[in-house]
Amino acid sequence: MTIDDIIDFVESLDDVLTLRPVPGDGSPEISWGDTFFYYSPDGVVPTTTQPFATIVTKNYPGDEDSRLDRAGAFRVNIHAGKEAFIEAVGHAPREQGPADVDAGASDTVIAHPVYGSAGWLAVVNPGPVTGELARELLCTAYTLARSRYARKADAVRRHI
Repeated sequence: MTIDDIIDFVESLDDVLTLRPVPGDGSPEISWGDTFFYYSPDGVVPTTTQPFATIVTKNYPGDEDSRLDRAGAFRVNIHAGKEAFIEAVGHAPREQGPADVDAGASDTVIAHPVYGSAGWLAVVNPGPVTGELARELLCTAYTLARSRYARKADAVRRHI
């Protein structure tokens, strides 16, 4: 899977807002070249919600274990929920997983090296082993984001 394959797949889902920060758009320089996916029926970047998935193309400070400074390396980060997390990596988000996990291994689903305790999964360069699972996890993350949006909208309507 390429970055464009992933973007095309996620953008095929209804009401997805894709942010691709570039120089001059007011976004932090560190985010330039990365991709952020939100559920947003109104097409406006949510201010109180994190993206449900991201694609990062470089190391961030404190997040170098995936070794994204290698040519062609990128990582898909997916917030697919506790059940999908447990099924994918074999332990709950707040539980300690195996100590010998290589966060830079390509085509392997792992707990996110920094945000795994919050239930985020990660895949460096998804390929033949993880491509279908990555699509399933992205759909799960999208469905959860859509459900959170609907719950918030219902709560707002009840208070009006």
